[in-house]
Amino acid sequence: MHWIIPLGILIFFELIADTLAKKWSVENYPTWLAAGSLFAYLLANTSWLYALRQGSGLARGAVVFSVASAILATGIGLLLYREEVTMVQLAGILVGIVAIGLIFWE
Repeated sequence: MHWIIPLGILIFFELIADTLAKKWSVENYPTWLAAGSLFAYLLANTSWLYALRQGSGLARGAVVFSVASAILATGIGLLLYREEVTMVQLAGILVGIVAIGLIFWE
């Protein structure tokens, strides 16, 4: 389970990158936001390489990353940008949480 730490770092930097990209798209495209977003994506994907090397596995690591990122990005969208989430989308998030549980079930 040594891969959890680099995967957590991946998720952290992915959220920073996504947040900066969203700000870039709504705040008249400041160049520093785009550059910051690209740099955060670079750090995120570097962490992904370490997670793979530490044994996350492509399938397991990708699912955990995707679901965790989606849940956290949804929270950021709701809190910071007042985006709306439908009941169907919330059901999808719940299915994602169940998927993570099943992936770790042994």
